[in-house]
Amino acid sequence: MSLSLAPSFCIRTSPFCQRRCCRRSTLFYFHEGSKTGILKRRLFSRGIALTVFCSLLSENSVGGMEKLAFRPEGYDFWTWRGHRIHYVEQGQGLPIVLIHGFGASAFHWRYNIPELAKKYKVYALDLLGFGWSEKAIIEYDATIWRDQVADFIKDIVKEPAILVGNSLGGFTALFTTAELPQLVRGLVLLNTAGQFGDSNRKPAINDEGSVLYKYMVNPVKQVFQRVALGFLFWQWKQPARVESVLKSVYIDTSNVDDYLVESIVRPASDPNAGEVYYRLMTRFMMNQSKYTLDSVLQKLSCPLLLLWGDLDPWVGPAKAIRIKEFYPKTSIVNLKAGHCPHDEVPELVNKALMDWITSLDHESSLQMAQT
Repeated sequence: MSLSLAPSFCIRTSPFCQRRCCRRSTLFYFHEGSKTGILKRRLFSRGIALTVFCSLLSENSVGGMEKLAFRPEGYDFWTWRGHRIHYVEQGQGLPIVLIHGFGASAFHWRYNIPELAKKYKVYALDLLGFGWSEKAIIEYDATIWRDQVADFIKDIVKEPAILVGNSLGGFTALFTTAELPQLVRGLVLLNTAGQFGDSNRKPAINDEGSVLYKYMVNPVKQVFQRVALGFLFWQWKQPARVESVLKSVYIDTSNVDDYLVESIVRPASDPNAGEVYYRLMTRFMMNQSKYTLDSVLQKLSCPLLLLWGDLDPWVGPAKAIRIKEFYPKTSIVNLKAGHCPHDEVPELVNKALMDWITSLDHESSLQMAQT
């Protein structure tokens, strides 16, 4: 998913908690007096206790699922090529690296990290330019994130890992796995970004080297892009706009809450965030045809699992089917969810992922026994 916040999420505390149990404790009013005063204080204390209890439930679990605690300051940091990179690390065992989508962060894996960490060593990484990682003023390209993930596995994880990515993070995980297979045990994609090449498409005429383009067309184009994208970025980072976009790609919008919106909006307040957005939209997003899914998939050699939200308005199930046709060593789990199934139906994603990893371990054991 793509997205980045000024403090807007609230922890419900008395007397503003909107949960029924908390409202009930604040509806009573008692006149002052010896017995009524004591009763009033007891009920007030009980109301606070209930409010705190509701707040803990709201912030740490949904539907009985444990949730990664939101930390405005972030979790762990790693210096990569002179840039500060944020990541979350929990659990023990086989390493899993989770990679978010465009505009999101490690916090988008809030329901996956605690559950997976019960059995595995889980890392959730913020890509350079996103989340709590540095908003570096560089020329962004798919190779930047490929190298970042590869070096993260080498420097922090220190052994081959299962790579899991959503949207842009999915393509980053795929690109890394295809180029550096020795670092990856298995690959999981959730509604991945990337397009298949079009053999019928005529090559674009490159006139950027002409004098007219260099001194007249390009400067005017850049000014227009900066003004237009500057306005779009300002609009896009507003909490109400972020919530609206999220609700358009979540079929069940119950998990579109203050925590999620805050995890997307807060990074957008960084002084360099607007410039990073401009560079991503004018350089990276406009040049995605440079790396096509078919050109990357033909280099892939490891097992691939697709956890696909079939109701995604951006990336439909047809892409998952085409990926499997192109790369038969693929398993597909179809989910009734939108673009971010890991956050919309996390219990189903967690189970499918763990079942698949278990099957990989079983196949590996059989192969070792046969040899």
